[in-house]
Amino acid sequence: MSRALRLLKISRTIGRYRLDEFIDTSNLRPQLRWALRLSPWRLKGAPDLPRGVRLRKSLEELGPVFIKFGQMLSTRRDLLPEDIADELAMLQDQVPPFPGEQAIAIIESELGRPVDELFASFEPSPMASASVAQVHAARLHSGEDVVVKVVRPDINPVIRQDLALMFSLAKLVERYLPDGKRLRPVEVVRDYELIILDELDLNREAANASQLRRNFEDGKLVYVPQVHWDYTCRNVFTMERISGIPVTDLDTLRAREVDLKLLAERGVEIFFTQVLRDSFFHADMHPGNIFVDASDPADPTYIAVDCAIIGALSESDQYYLARNLLAIFRRDYHEVAQLHVECGWVPPDTRVQDFESAMRAVCEPVFERPISQISFGQLLIYLFKTARRFDMEVQPSLVLLQKTLLNIEGLGRQLYPDLNLWDTAQPFLEEWVAERYSPQSMLRRLQRHAPSWLEQLPQLPDVVMDNLQHARELEQRFHQQQQRAQKLAEQASINTRRRRRQLVAALVCAAAAISMFPGAWQQLSSAPAISWVLAGVGLALLWPREP
Repeated sequence: MSRALRLLKISRTIGRYRLDEFIDTSNLRPQLRWALRLSPWRLKGAPDLPRGVRLRKSLEELGPVFIKFGQMLSTRRDLLPEDIADELAMLQDQVPPFPGEQAIAIIESELGRPVDELFASFEPSPMASASVAQVHAARLHSGEDVVVKVVRPDINPVIRQDLALMFSLAKLVERYLPDGKRLRPVEVVRDYELIILDELDLNREAANASQLRRNFEDGKLVYVPQVHWDYTCRNVFTMERISGIPVTDLDTLRAREVDLKLLAERGVEIFFTQVLRDSFFHADMHPGNIFVDASDPADPTYIAVDCAIIGALSESDQYYLARNLLAIFRRDYHEVAQLHVECGWVPPDTRVQDFESAMRAVCEPVFERPISQISFGQLLIYLFKTARRFDMEVQPSLVLLQKTLLNIEGLGRQLYPDLNLWDTAQPFLEEWVAERYSPQSMLRRLQRHAPSWLEQLPQLPDVVMDNLQHARELEQRFHQQQQRAQKLAEQASINTRRRRRQLVAALVCAAAAISMFPGAWQQLSSAPAISWVLAGVGLALLWPREP
């Protein structure tokens, strides 16, 4: 299917479900309003379905990229009407499945053996179906219960077509919108391309799950199922089967008397532990990927699955993120402004005082309020307006982190609406900063970098000499360019003087030629206009020219 055909399918899907009714035309330009009014979609009435169902079905038909977008929206109940949020929540694990026979064929082709030899039992009907893959229950011959995740057949071409369209739209945004270049949409789509293509490689997801499991194996914050590597490859992923309560099943959690306040606080702690301690965070934390182990209701544990999308921050990003958040919690907006300039998130010529005032106006209203009254979505809108004023560029490396923050907010709202995010996060951040600059931490970092420094130490004199030689070469080139420019200026001056001499000689010759004819000067002088013209031409020819 070509890109044009894919675009046609998207347009037909929008028209079939009359998604144009979701658009507020009052804010559109007159040309776009008339284009919508005259579109062929209006010849057909809207389907006899609720608006949330129409939106969900259209996203399901359009495929994985659009389903992922719907999954993210489903966590933002503060921004969406209740009926739409409920329907989009079904995209988390209730996407229409593909036939079990196809799943079995993929497993046997990838693992090289019949399913009966691989597993003691295998359920052809999927347990759940998501945008990129679906999972089946199975049991190993050793007696362990497992789930087998299988990538959807022929999904790669569809994703690549959608990505091509997203790149085209990003280029149009960058070219034609006033804030297009500042938003860096092409870079954002390029990062998203890497993420979603990595999601198609289940070997990579299995490796992410193993790392995340190792990061939390000594505590009770989160449990990650064990990977069975002998039954895992690019298109098939076999892991331990877990038993937990979906985090969205609040009725069951309350019936089991689970400590929801502790659960919500642990969710915030898990997020900051992953981001700051490990720089390795689960970046797809929508409710469909999170369960709760309520075997001890007073001490509940999260269970995380689907580790396909993982984010990471550089040490500098970790440092600036932590210090920015702490400065915001402490209401030290001057430090926030300085940090933004230091890390290059705003141009270096930004007036710190002006940015400080803008940040105060954005952040001050959200303090000392429970999470039920704080909307990160609204806060991001305010920050976007501030960014536009100060020409702040979108940081692609932080896009995943922002998405994860939105998911955390949605989860916190569902579990414990009165959670005070600031009181929960601030002690953790202060402890992390103090630990990072403790003597023990500094010593550990020195020990980590020492082998690399020692390896490079013998090369240090050569590097210094190379830099000095390079500096001398640059100085010589500069002098050569200066000399060349001086010679060009001198040659231009010589050429100008030569042209002047030639013009004077030409005028003298012309005067001599006129003098050869008796009475010629009297005839010319009797025509004033011609005299003025000749005078003007002479002045123009003799006027000094810039070299």
